[in-house]
Amino acid sequence: MTYRKLSHTVWECKYHIVFIPKYRKKVIYGNLRRKLGEIFHELARHKESVIEEGHLLPDHVHMLISIPPKYAVSNVVGYLKGKSAIYIAWELGNRRNATGHRFWARGYFVATVGRDEEMIRKYIQQQEEEDRRLEQMNLVPPEFVWSKIEVEHSGG
Repeated sequence: MTYRKLSHTVWECKYHIVFIPKYRKKVIYGNLRRKLGEIFHELARHKESVIEEGHLLPDHVHMLISIPPKYAVSNVVGYLKGKSAIYIAWELGNRRNATGHRFWARGYFVATVGRDEEMIRKYIQQQEEEDRRLEQMNLVPPEFVWSKIEVEHSGG
């Protein structure tokens, strides 16, 4: 356990945070995925926070983040989501209206991390593998299932 110091405080406040793009669309991949990782780390430093573990998946973000007690978790998460959304709007070409209001869904999941820190680190590290495994189990695309149901009901 590593303690950090402020002028009159010794602390260790870590959180497991998860948030998603609006409508949980699978949009985090390629160059955007690589750049978002860098941006999240830089934005966290602006709030004297450290992302200790993180993983960007196509439809959600996991991070283990250390946040000083002088900041509210909601303020730091709002800052990360808001500023990264502005960057995304800028990079994706919507430069005239680069306010970033439409990329991330409202809200987030947060849990404090204590003795189970190592378990949470492993969970975050294994997320991509687990998502890939779940996608492979669903071999038939949902569009095929729905079109087949419509054909059967229409007497085809």
